Amino acid sequence: MSTHDAPSVLPAADRAVAVVAEDLAGMRSQAFGLAARAGLEPFFCPVRARGLWGRVPAAWWPAPLRAVEPLNAGAAGLVFSVGGTGGAVGAALRARTRRVVQIQNPRMRLDRFDLVIANRHDEISGSNVLLSRTALHGVSPERLAAARAVWLPRLAHLPRPLVAVLLGGSNGRFRLDEAVAARLAGQLADMMRRDGVGMAVTPSRRTGEGVCRIVREALAPLGGWVWDMQGDNPYLGLLACADAVVVTQDSVSMVSEAVAGTAPVMVVDLPGRSRRIGLFLRELAVAGRIRRFSGRMEAWPVGPLDDTIEVAETMRRRLGLG
Repeated sequence: MSTHDAPSVLPAADRAVAVVAEDLAGMRSQAFGLAARAGLEPFFCPVRARGLWGRVPAAWWPAPLRAVEPLNAGAAGLVFSVGGTGGAVGAALRARTRRVVQIQNPRMRLDRFDLVIANRHDEISGSNVLLSRTALHGVSPERLAAARAVWLPRLAHLPRPLVAVLLGGSNGRFRLDEAVAARLAGQLADMMRRDGVGMAVTPSRRTGEGVCRIVREALAPLGGWVWDMQGDNPYLGLLACADAVVVTQDSVSMVSEAVAGTAPVMVVDLPGRSRRIGLFLRELAVAGRIRRFSGRMEAWPVGPLDDTIEVAETMRRRLGLG
């Protein structure tokens, strides 16, 4: 099957897939994105630890299904588990009549799953392991085309070339606080002045209010647009309409979705360190798909980089889904 062909249609009963994961946007987007590319119909089963079990690593739970609040995977014969906590529950749900595909490194024995789908920078291997360069997601060419039709008129007031800025936030590996935001906002403002670009910024749920305020105060007087988190989410629209993308390095998912489009992607360095994310960014840089953000507009020939459809096709083949 070509990477551009739609997956064969399964009977409705066989298309259902239970997504077992903590209720985090990044985990849901990876599982639902994979399901969409594979022609499956996902439903979400949030994993919430009971009491003190939330303080214990999930890999140590002796009885994972008792350590979490009841979840209903129904009669689904296929489960997507995501992350370490989801993986512990997914492994416990596996049975002869139910197969489990683990997304991300579960940090437990890989043979407890029918398939494990991880990134190359996770540095794992096995006969049941599928590896991709990017995180799984649902940013398909079809969704980008639909978003472009909606958002191109809404963004028409902004100058070209249009730079989309995707802001993440502080996490356990990187820091994006108000001091870092002030430095970045200054670079973005200088970019607008010196290179004559239009600019549209979308924060994420993890972006602090102070960070948003600093960026807005720096860019709005120059004609920049910063989403106020009200109304329609412009995220896909910006990816679809931008001539270049600037994205903070804290999120593998955001960078992966950015490089699935057709615009050059510049990645903002943040204070902090992550070996995994470093390996991930290095591979994309070697492929010519990203460059480090230098504070200036850069343009170079690129094409979409998205391994999700190939992973979905391989998964279908390995599981006998057609």
